[in-house]
Amino acid sequence: MAPPDSFRNEAKHSVLRPWLGLIALVAAMTVLRGVYAGLIDLRTDEAYYWTWSKENVLSFLDHPPMIAWFIRFGTAIFGDTSFGARFAGLVAMLGTELLLADIVWRRTRDIRATIIAVAMMEASLYYGLLMTKVSPDVPLVLFVTAMAWALVRLANSGDARWWLAAGLFAGLAALSKFTMALLLPAVLAFMWVPAWRGRWLRSPYPWAAAVIAVLLFMPVLVWNMQHDWASFRFQAVRATASHPWSLRTLGEFIGLQFGLVGFVLLPVVLAGVGLTAWRGYRSKDPVAILLSTAVIVPFFYFLWKSLSLRVGDTWPTFIWPFGFAAAAINLSMLEREGWRPSFVAMSFRWAKIAIVSGVAFVVVVCFYYLAVPFNFIGRTDPVGGEAGYEPVVSRTEAELQKTGATWIATTDYRTYAMLRWFFNGRVPVVQINERGRYQGFRSPDMSRIAGHIGLYVGREPENNPSLALWAQIPAKRELLETVDRVWRGIVMDTYAIEKFTGWTPELSLPPDSPLFRWRVLAEKYQRRWLVAGLP
Repeated sequence: MAPPDSFRNEAKHSVLRPWLGLIALVAAMTVLRGVYAGLIDLRTDEAYYWTWSKENVLSFLDHPPMIAWFIRFGTAIFGDTSFGARFAGLVAMLGTELLLADIVWRRTRDIRATIIAVAMMEASLYYGLLMTKVSPDVPLVLFVTAMAWALVRLANSGDARWWLAAGLFAGLAALSKFTMALLLPAVLAFMWVPAWRGRWLRSPYPWAAAVIAVLLFMPVLVWNMQHDWASFRFQAVRATASHPWSLRTLGEFIGLQFGLVGFVLLPVVLAGVGLTAWRGYRSKDPVAILLSTAVIVPFFYFLWKSLSLRVGDTWPTFIWPFGFAAAAINLSMLEREGWRPSFVAMSFRWAKIAIVSGVAFVVVVCFYYLAVPFNFIGRTDPVGGEAGYEPVVSRTEAELQKTGATWIATTDYRTYAMLRWFFNGRVPVVQINERGRYQGFRSPDMSRIAGHIGLYVGREPENNPSLALWAQIPAKRELLETVDRVWRGIVMDTYAIEKFTGWTPELSLPPDSPLFRWRVLAEKYQRRWLVAGLP
């Protein structure tokens, strides 16, 4: 017979083995994300957010300031490199996984469920690769998961002080992106639906948590008070805009969720969320209510909006960690509730299939962008569609030297961002329209602009003189050359490089100027701007 110590050692190894496997998976995928972050050039929106990190303002037109702070943190360590700009996303991914693991472990004390939840994160393209993408959704994912973690600790311990931590993380999430508001129904359901709602309504802690969140959100409120509530008006257009119904946008949304969450993982997670919601509202379980509602309400909101509007690929990013937690907890609960062994075994089997196939898909996508020289998607490629700016920058630099131009003008924030990224302060770059985007930004060195020759760099046909925009800009333009932006043999855009003289841009324009307005501030103006040819 084996000695007792051998049984203890075997049991210890059986517990350690899955944890070591998970650690190995996370480490390998983190390295993969790091390589991707360092080798793939920034996309246009990423470069745009990088320009924010160079400014000292309380907030921005498009989003709250957290993403700018994240970028500044990474570039302070690694410099103005792709890896530096994306470094905080690597840290946020690891932090989110730790929080997710703790949520599931505290609810189930089940090693398998905990490992499955974290592995689902790695198996989803949203997180397994795209948490390296510079976007406001990256800090949002971290802080809303931290908020849920604090509420789970509250539910487990009954210690009301966890409300204060939840308020702290809610405020940080609000400083990340406005869509955090879509989680308010889940938090209210957590507080109101269970039998304990009377206790919390009488307690000062939830109200103190709300005060903490509002105080942390004050930079955004103050900036908007100073700028005619521009951010809220800008975002309200997206939320309230009325467009004709479109099966195309609905299909795009559903297809994106299958592709970015996982072709097998998405139905596995949705099934787990559905059973968690049924269980939670039936038994008044506050954590099950919180996790399931945090997925269901935003998901159906985005589904509804997709009937008439293209939902951005990153918009639902913040909801799926709740889905992974709910699905993993559900797997653990199936056994405890006495479901048929065959159904339980099938549920675990599909979860494993989803994880294995998802991780493989993430690796294949990463390999495609890092090593494959071909373009299989064409001009719709989400990375290639915003890559290949090197020839544009190279020809622009050559024309700067040839003409003696000292600054660059453009009429598109994407071109502006990429030129600022590549020139990195060596040449002033000015977007001469949509000045509402840059309220509070530091002005470039006007001594290099006023009275000097400039270059206009813009996508065709934005340089078309028949556009009404150019009636507002009495500059003399002389076409020097056109250059294609090419990615893996496919022409993505053609850019015009023009000599730009006889006009000095005014950077601090009044709000009623056609050059101040951003693209979509109010729906009633959108159609008029397009008809008039204004951007």
